[in-house]
Order: sequence, then structure tokens, then C-alpha cells
Amino acid sequence: MKKALFILLNLLSMEFALGQYLPLYDNIPNDLGMPNIETESVEENILIVINVSVPKYQYFRVSNDNTKRPCVIICPGGGYALLAASHEGTDVAKYFNSIGVNAIVLKYRLPNDNNQIDKSIAPLQDVQQAFYIARLNADKWGIDKNKIGVMGFSAGGHLAASMSSHYSDSKINVDSKINLRPNFQILIYPVITFKDFGHLGSREQLIGKNPSPEEIVYYSNELQVNANTPPAFIVHAKDDDVVPVKNALEYSKALKQHHVPVNLVLSDKGGHGFGMFNSKTDKQWPPMLKDWLIKMQIL
Repeated sequence: MKKALFILLNLLSMEFALGQYLPLYDNIPNDLGMPNIETESVEENILIVINVSVPKYQYFRVSNDNTKRPCVIICPGGGYALLAASHEGTDVAKYFNSIGVNAIVLKYRLPNDNNQIDKSIAPLQDVQQAFYIARLNADKWGIDKNKIGVMGFSAGGHLAASMSSHYSDSKINVDSKINLRPNFQILIYPVITFKDFGHLGSREQLIGKNPSPEEIVYYSNELQVNANTPPAFIVHAKDDDVVPVKNALEYSKALKQHHVPVNLVLSDKGGHGFGMFNSKTDKQWPPMLKDWLIKMQIL
């Protein structure tokens, strides 16, 4: 199994220059083997992907040289029902490349009882696998293995925060020598909690309409913070009527209580889903993020 994985990854690394999405696994775990019915469409200039059952990734490398650079694994949002794959994915990766950061855009599985044995862990498995192969191949891919972070938008922010909370609870088979803990997390208008002030649609998609109290607690990331939670950069608009700003506020509060560095960027207006550019404020987060990465000695 391990030998086959190494061979597959070697072959895939030769294809990065082509820019296409590549398979995340040689054998997808937690999979029922149903036909792939994934489809794409463009809505308001945003690439939308639905019915993702075959997880893939796209690697954006700054330069094919010998320099080891930071890397960010990007999880687009979409309420665990779709992926906003361009303005919360590939466009963001290109920005990271422009400031000297490698990026992996993750096309993670969307929870579906028809496709997965346990739909609640499928997205988390995929982001853990992305971290695993990034750290496993860090030298070959030009990645500093001690500077790999996770980023997510909206429900992708919930996935990124879940990765930052549950990195020690591996849902995949990994070499125990490979640490799955992100070195930092970047959350843009994130769903944080599955309590009442979270996003009901994301919760129902991931853990169903009648989740157990234990499931709600497990995926309420403000309750999972500890002193080893990765440092965080968080962006949210106060007038967000889809994912209340209380998500960002409670997560930031929990991080501070455990003495975890956090930079919370709030804007009065912006709503939800603005991606990299909030047209309703002069306070744009990408240059602020760059400054934070420098301050944290990641850049």
C-alpha cells in the first residue's frame, strides 16, 4: 500500500506544471464506490462545483527551484453542499504565489450518505490527507515542512478550524512520524460552531438533522481549543447575515484564553462570501495577512 502510494505521488509530481487537479488518494477511504456525478458551473463569475465524491488537489508552486517555501492548503466554502472553487480557491492560490507562498487547493468530498460510509468525517479525512502528502513530499515539492498552514472560507473555514482542532485524531492511515498539526490557520468568514449561532445548513450537511450532543461538541471548534491550537488569522464582517460574526468572536476568545496568537480582522460591512476583496470597506485582508505572516516569521 505504502509503496503504491509513493509511486503514485512520484508520478503526480511530474504533472504539476499542467495545473490540473490530481487524485488525493490511490484508494479513497470511507467510500461506497458510487458513480462520480460531479458537475461544474459558473454563477456570477464564480466557478461552482457540486457532488464532489472523488477528492482531488491542485498544487500551485511559486517556482520549481530549490527554495523551501511556506505552503497553505486552501478549503473553499459552500455550506458543505458545494465548492466555490475559484474566488475561494484558485484565485487565492495565485495570490499566495505572488507573495512567495506555495498553495494547494483542495477539492474535498461533499458529505453525502450515498457516497460515504460516514459522511461526517469525509471532508476531515481529505484535509488530513492533503497535509499528509504535503509533509511527506515537502523536500520534493519545495515546501518548508514546518510552515504548512490551513485556510478556509465559510464552511471551508469550519473544515480548516476542525483540522486545527482535531489534527491528533487521525481519520486516515498515516505514518506516525508525519505530524498532521498545521503550523497556522487562516479563517475567512468561518463557520466555527455547530451550536445555535453557527450555520444550520453546514451542520445538517455534515452531521445530519438529528445529531448527537457529542457530534455537536466535537465539531464546535470553539470548544476544542487548547494551548497547542495553531495561531490564527481570522476575517469576518459584522453584518454577515449567513454566518454570524459571533463565530469569529467566540473562536478568537477561546484562542486568547489559551494564549494562542490570534489576529482578528473585523469590518463593519461586507456580508458573506466576498472572497479576497470586500467592496464595502477600505480595510482589505490580503495585505494584512501578508504582514501577519511576516510577523509570525512564516514569510
